[in-house]
Amino acid sequence: MNAQMVMYEEEFTQITGVCERLTREADAKVVFLVDKNGQLIASCGQTENLDTTSLASLTAGNIAATGGLAKLLGEKEFSILFHEGEHDNLHITIVGGRVILVVIFADRSRLGLVRLRVKRASEELGKIFEGLLKKVEAPGASSPFAEITDEDIDNLFSE
Repeated sequence: MNAQMVMYEEEFTQITGVCERLTREADAKVVFLVDKNGQLIASCGQTENLDTTSLASLTAGNIAATGGLAKLLGEKEFSILFHEGEHDNLHITIVGGRVILVVIFADRSRLGLVRLRVKRASEELGKIFEGLLKKVEAPGASSPFAEITDEDIDNLFSE
C-alpha cells in the first residue's frame, strides 16, 4: 500500500476486531499492526506500559534490515521473523506485502499456536486491506477529505 493510505472507520473496526481476537486466541500480551513506514495502525492487549510508537518504528526498521538480508541471499523477503527473549517473544509477519503484524507473547504461549492463529489473522487482514485498496482506487471514489474546505482548515488553525 502506498504512503497515502486512508483508513476508513469500517475497515479500522474490522482490523481491530481481528487483532483483539488474535490476542485472545494466541494468548498474546500484545498484538499490533504497523505499516512499512513505521506508523502504528492498530494495537490491542497490554499496551499501557509500552512505547508503541517506538515499537512500531523499530519493527519497520527490523523488516527493512531483514529485507536487505533477503536480497543479498536472492530472496524477495523473509515474511516471518521470530525473536525469542528470556521472558517475551516476538512473532513478526508481513501481511499481504503491505503491513506488519506483530505478536508479543510470553513463554506460557506455544509458538505453534501463535503461528497457527497468526496465519488465520493474516489471511483475514489481507482481505480487509485488499478491500480497502479497491475502495480507494475505485473509479469515481472520492477522497474522504474532499468535503473539507480552505475555510475549514483556516478555522481549525485560527486562534
